[in-house]
Amino acid sequence: SKRKSQELLLVLFGVPLAWLLARVPFRGRSIVRSLCTLSMVLPPVVGGVALFFALGRNGLFGQYLDRWFGLRLPFTMWGVVVAQTFVAMPFLVLTVEAALRQYDTRFDDAARTLGGSKWYVFRRVTLPAVRPALVAGAVLAWARALGEFGATITFAGSYPGTTRTMPLATYLALEVDPQRALVLSLVLIVVSFAVLVGLRDRWLGAGTPGVEG
Repeated sequence: SKRKSQELLLVLFGVPLAWLLARVPFRGRSIVRSLCTLSMVLPPVVGGVALFFALGRNGLFGQYLDRWFGLRLPFTMWGVVVAQTFVAMPFLVLTVEAALRQYDTRFDDAARTLGGSKWYVFRRVTLPAVRPALVAGAVLAWARALGEFGATITFAGSYPGTTRTMPLATYLALEVDPQRALVLSLVLIVVSFAVLVGLRDRWLGAGTPGVEG
C-alpha cells in the first residue's frame, strides 16, 4: 500500500508540475524547477531535516496539518511515503517535462479546432502521446524511492512493520545477520539493474509516438 500511495502522489503532483514547467512561461520558472530538483543534490539526511522543518508537528506546514486535521506525518507510514516521494519526484518531473517539450503541439491544436476542450485534449491526445515518458519516469522514480535511506530514517524512523523499508532492514541486518543483509542487497541490485536495462532505449533517444526527436 505504501508503494501504491507513493506512485499516486508522484503522478498527481508530478505530471501537473511537469506540464506547468514545460508549457506555461512565467517569471521564476527556473527557480521553481531548481526547487523541484533540489532533492537530487541534497544529502538525504538534510532532505529528512527539511521535511521535519516543513511537515513536522511544529513545522511550517505540519503545525496546521496537526491543528486542523489531526494529521502527524513523522514516524508514520505516511511519513515514509512523503519522504520517498520527496526524493523521487524529480525523476518523474524531469522525464515528463522533457517529453512535453519535444511533443508536437500541432496535434493538440488540431484536436482543439475539432471542438475538444483543454482537459479533453490533454487527457485523450497529449497524455497518451507522452505516456512512454510518463511510464519511464514513474518506474525510475519508483526505483529511486525503493533505495531511499537517509530521508526515510530521519523523517519516518525505522519501526518494524510500519516504517522499516528494505534499505533500512539491510543496514540493520549487517549488525546481526550479514547473510540476510547480503540477500536483501542483491535483491535491490537486481531490481535497480532491471530498471536501468528497461529504460536503456529511452535514454539512448528512442522516439515515442507523437513525440519529435
